[in-house]
Amino acid sequence: MSTLHPEIAAVTDRIITRSKPTRDAYLALIGRARDTHIARPAMGCANAAHAYAGTEEDRATLVSGKAMNIGIVTSYNDMLSAHAPYYRYPEQMKVWAREAGATAQVAGGVPAMCDGVTQGYAGMELSLFSRDTIALSTAIALSHGTFEGAALLGICDKIVPGLLMGALRFGHLPMVFIPAGPMPSGLANKAKVAVREAFAEGKVGRDALLEAEIGAYHSKGTCTFYGTANSNQMMMEMMGLHMPGAAFVNPGTKLRQELTRAAVHRLPQIGWSGDSYRPLGLCVDEKAIVNAAIGLLATGGSTNHLLHLPAIAACAGIVIDWEDFDRLSKAIPLIARVYPNGSADVNGFEDAGGMAFVIRELADAGLMHRDLLTVAGADMTDYGRKPALDPTDTLGWSDPGASGDDTILRTPATPFAAEGGFRILTGNLGRACIKVSAVERERWVIEAPARVFEDQAAVLAAFQAGELDRDVVVVVRFQGPRANGMPELHKLTPALGVLQNRGFRAALVTDGRMSGASGKVPAAIHCSPEALGDGPLSRVRDGDVIRLDAEAGDLFARVDPAEWAARTPAIAPAEAEGMGRELFGLFRANANEAERGASPLLTGMGW
Repeated sequence: MSTLHPEIAAVTDRIITRSKPTRDAYLALIGRARDTHIARPAMGCANAAHAYAGTEEDRATLVSGKAMNIGIVTSYNDMLSAHAPYYRYPEQMKVWAREAGATAQVAGGVPAMCDGVTQGYAGMELSLFSRDTIALSTAIALSHGTFEGAALLGICDKIVPGLLMGALRFGHLPMVFIPAGPMPSGLANKAKVAVREAFAEGKVGRDALLEAEIGAYHSKGTCTFYGTANSNQMMMEMMGLHMPGAAFVNPGTKLRQELTRAAVHRLPQIGWSGDSYRPLGLCVDEKAIVNAAIGLLATGGSTNHLLHLPAIAACAGIVIDWEDFDRLSKAIPLIARVYPNGSADVNGFEDAGGMAFVIRELADAGLMHRDLLTVAGADMTDYGRKPALDPTDTLGWSDPGASGDDTILRTPATPFAAEGGFRILTGNLGRACIKVSAVERERWVIEAPARVFEDQAAVLAAFQAGELDRDVVVVVRFQGPRANGMPELHKLTPALGVLQNRGFRAALVTDGRMSGASGKVPAAIHCSPEALGDGPLSRVRDGDVIRLDAEAGDLFARVDPAEWAARTPAIAPAEAEGMGRELFGLFRANANEAERGASPLLTGMGW
């Protein structure tokens, strides 16, 4: 076992020092909540009666007040494959709670929208702020004071960050995240992308494209590419908030059922009447946040978490910034290749050793914090073991062994790349992020004339008209959180990929988001300050030569400084109407910068 890498130690110390005032305030907050929480046995009789009126066989246990009552916060809906498996979870969990001498009630539901459905349409402008809505919904669900612990059922893009942000405000309670797993593999992701690119070029029609998409997204469970949803599950493992190995077990299997059962059984054990009190607010500390960042870098996870992880951290009084990611990236090797950073999907990743292999290898190499307060076991060592059922269907964990496929998983001694796949870019265009783990090294530096757009539909129209058939840096501005809610621009990926396939040097620069499925095209994203409010992108004009240099960390327009300063910023487009966007005007007006989480909630928290 190696000692902790000095750069990881230094970054962690930097975060601890920077966060001390706000972390102390947070710990004091949850300490007061533990001391002054509503105790169910002392709750007013009318209040308690309202809480118990909908119960039947658990009512006597609830009235006695001697057993933990577990609040279930669920993201179930049957419109989205990832959340559909949760349909029967609450009834099963109530049975398993009784087995552990506890009770369980559904505390509330949270909205769970899908970027895959809304991609390129008006609903995508609600996507990022759905995370903050979920945080609010989680707080409302737990606000009744009738729970001594909670089980959080969520998987996808904004759902897990939102659940965790809201749950941390009740950090005196023990909580466990319960995933439902990825769908079985369908049409290979690379084959799906090939059809998308062919459609973008007009070589195949809608019928062929729809057939390919349905072949890829075909069953209940999370999508199988390594985007934001599956990066969520990786992070929950790296933070010790799942039962070990729960992330990527398929829905509907006996192993998935037993992992969920174990999670329910575990909650009473880590409650304040159990053997080992482990409140969420103590589990999510600076080391846990650093581990989540390390996991993203080591596995090539989603760039969306460069927004989500700072927002999550802030809800626990912890301040992390992109420089922390950048420094960690130089110390953490890339040890996983999962689509879009490789050909394998998450099922192949799991078969090759999955998170148990990743955590064991990183911990043994001194490349992550082992000494976390997790929801299971003594420390993160337990998460370096893989779950399985014995012949009697009893759940157990064992060493994952060697990588089952070294094209998918490797050790830190023999990585795919010596560094993680993230860089900060800075220059006269502001500060941006780029994920380079799937970008060929010869494309890390792009210098070309800009073509400026203010929505992605205009980009696609220009592409179809052949106007982008050249070396080009596509600038899409007024896509930040305060402008229009920071929608993802994933629909641009096939078109930009086609330009690259045609031999052109193409890149994207935007104050918006790019999907967790972003891949081979260099994309400087989350540009801050955003264009709205006279940010630097508002000064870019068609034809300006833009240099994106991931090697040197540069992002700038080659424009004379005097001319640049004298330019009149572009006027933002009028706010769009419909699809409920008007309801989120308050969110847009109060959102903070991308590097701080792009959240309207954090400004009201007092730190």
